[in-house]
Amino acid sequence: MPDLIQTPGPRSRAVPGAMADRLIVALDLPDPAQARRMVESLDGVVSFFKIGLWLLFADGTDRLIGDLIRSGKHVFLDYKMFDIGETVKQGVARAVERGVRFVTVHGDPEIMRAAVEGKGASDVTKIFAITVLTSLDDAALREMGYGISVKQLIRLRVRKAIDCGCDGIIASPDDRPDEIRRMVSNDRLLIATPGVRPAGASVDDHKRHATPQDAIANGADYLVIGRPIVKAVDPVASARAIIREMEAGEAQRAPG
Repeated sequence: MPDLIQTPGPRSRAVPGAMADRLIVALDLPDPAQARRMVESLDGVVSFFKIGLWLLFADGTDRLIGDLIRSGKHVFLDYKMFDIGETVKQGVARAVERGVRFVTVHGDPEIMRAAVEGKGASDVTKIFAITVLTSLDDAALREMGYGISVKQLIRLRVRKAIDCGCDGIIASPDDRPDEIRRMVSNDRLLIATPGVRPAGASVDDHKRHATPQDAIANGADYLVIGRPIVKAVDPVASARAIIREMEAGEAQRAPG
């Protein structure tokens, strides 16, 4: 596990000291073989990898997860668990047994409470609640029947996540993580942000997005980035450039 530092001032929570350990590469690739090659190519640069629905049902993914953990890599299972409480509880318990670092669950109170119960006393596995997907904006929420804005829904779900004992949330960098913490008066809330794109890159299907530098400057603890790295001509160069942008964002942050 990377060395953790206790962040000062408004960031009184443990995050990795090295910025490279705060970059989570999403292995959004068609099969485990390609994912393995990507992990091997990034060895020594990135140690944290997300496995989501791109690979969930692919033959060999379970072995990939085990091999990553045994080799000392960190795994983020972005499975967005949404089921009855006992099923979620048992699913999280299995992830804890394997040494998975991050697990995502939907922001329903029963689901979040069950996930926290399944985590038990583990200080390795962290439960992250989904707030609002980065592909959604106010107009999309209205089409889905919500009578509140993205910011209002995020506030509601963040408060519920804290009440249920979750370790962190998934939120867009455009939602300004530090503002979220101030809004709910909780400096210890971990925030991982997808929807991060280097300046000038395609934003793909993310409607709420930001650059790596801005995301860190706005208080993100971890960045989850897939296509700008795994689809790059030179994934290593892309990852290193993103880490430099993250370091610039940290330097940009106001102290305290």
